[in-house]
Amino acid sequence: MTDSAKYKRVLLKVSGEALMGNQDYGIDFDTVERVARDVKEVRELGVEVCLVIGGGNIFRGIAGATAGMQRASADYMGMLATVMNGLAVQHALERHGLETRVMSAVAMDAVCEPYIRRRATRHLEKGRVVIFAAGTGNPFFTTDTAAALRAAEMGCDALLKGTQVEGVYSADPKTDPNAELYDRLRYIDVLAKDLKVMDAAAISLARENGIPILVFSIHNPGAFAKVLRQEGGFTLISDE
Repeated sequence: MTDSAKYKRVLLKVSGEALMGNQDYGIDFDTVERVARDVKEVRELGVEVCLVIGGGNIFRGIAGATAGMQRASADYMGMLATVMNGLAVQHALERHGLETRVMSAVAMDAVCEPYIRRRATRHLEKGRVVIFAAGTGNPFFTTDTAAALRAAEMGCDALLKGTQVEGVYSADPKTDPNAELYDRLRYIDVLAKDLKVMDAAAISLARENGIPILVFSIHNPGAFAKVLRQEGGFTLISDE
């Protein structure tokens, strides 16, 4: 690892919505290519990288439940959407010369590996980018919680969340022009202020395992590497 990167191993959480680009639905492959370039840049710093990708660009379990579906069935559909996104990102990463593995918490051996913690750790040690798909494998848990869980299991030094805006705000900046952008927050502040950056289970998991969360805009090319070099705009959530 070079001196310019603060962390040795990180997990990047990307929402499914981020992969839509300017579309209303589905996968924008130009956006996927840009994310792949950003991951390659970070790997070139010597940082080990794993990813969790949401599925909201294809199907959101909570939306299905709101429409009258049984919540567990709707969540399983959302898990399958994350596998589709994972395969798309895998293809883009490999086009950029990165060795990649998709590991699913729901067994589907024909398309990807099953998630086994020790095998995933070994992939990272060998320099492979690991994409964790299908959330935790259980309904009623979000991909944010899956990201915090996998970051803890992999012994990651940090959890980065690529969002639609450049950090954590006091309110939605798209609707409130007076929303304040935070530079730093404590985990307890995120919970107490009910900030919607990640769900409470994810924040609590990160807090219990001492994993700092860095929130930045995934739409700024090169932002992933800049955040790891402590440059550019981002919000740091920790107890330090």
